[in-house]
Amino acid sequence: MVVAASVRMMARSLVIAAVTVAVSCGNDASVPFITVGAGDSVESAVLAEIYAGALARTGARTAVQSGLGGRSNYLAALDADRVQLVGEHTGALLAYLDEHAAARLPQKVEAALSAALPEGLVVSDIADGADLRPRVLLTEQMSTVDSVRSIGDLIPRCGVLTVGVVSAPGPLPLPAGSDQVTGCAFASTVAFPDSAALRKALLDGQVQAGVLTGPPELTPGVTDGITVLTDDDYAVRAENVLPLFRKGLLDQQRIKKLNYVAGELRTDDLAVMIRRVRDEGAAPGEVARTWLDAHAL
Repeated sequence: MVVAASVRMMARSLVIAAVTVAVSCGNDASVPFITVGAGDSVESAVLAEIYAGALARTGARTAVQSGLGGRSNYLAALDADRVQLVGEHTGALLAYLDEHAAARLPQKVEAALSAALPEGLVVSDIADGADLRPRVLLTEQMSTVDSVRSIGDLIPRCGVLTVGVVSAPGPLPLPAGSDQVTGCAFASTVAFPDSAALRKALLDGQVQAGVLTGPPELTPGVTDGITVLTDDDYAVRAENVLPLFRKGLLDQQRIKKLNYVAGELRTDDLAVMIRRVRDEGAAPGEVARTWLDAHAL
């Protein structure tokens, strides 16, 4: 009888201990709950899922709040702590915060952006390999005949050229005027509804140059018979991907995870993910999870 009573007492003690541990783990204040915000663009939704997925793999509890609208809306949500992290571009965010900023090179844009951030917001590493800058286009014939391979080569000729401009579908929005090339004042500008119309206008000679507000990987076929001018001097301001989040939100382990994401993310990877969501109807969470798995993140 004594032995049976002791066994029952031990069993009750184990149950109480187990319940205590479960409650403790469920209410662990050291595990943050992070809501990642996404605006209306496909890229914003994909980046939100990438960051939320990566942070979840560190043990954080995460959720994505999508459809927040344009840049002013999702940044307001971040400022109000309705979301705690969003994906952004260095150049576009800098221009939004400081319209007079002159920085163009990636490191200088990054430094200027850090200085311009409102109190309480910080960034981690930029994705050097994810370059979302607008691209300047010429026909292969014009590029060869006039020996124009870079934007620097084009700048002395800009004043006599008509440029066609088109927005690449899917990426984060660029501020007004961000399609302008530093030092290059075109004679006139014509807007086109899509990249196919711009390509046709270039090949037909209706315009002599083109500006695509995003990498050509987002619009396959746009560069057939077309030269994408190099821009090693960053006449077009740097537009690298990075996360923007509330100060004090993440510990070093989780910041390191975001930095690993930055080190792996490439322009072509991001373009493929955007096209899968935009053109094939794939779920942003699915494409993000596949990419994280492929890069062991």
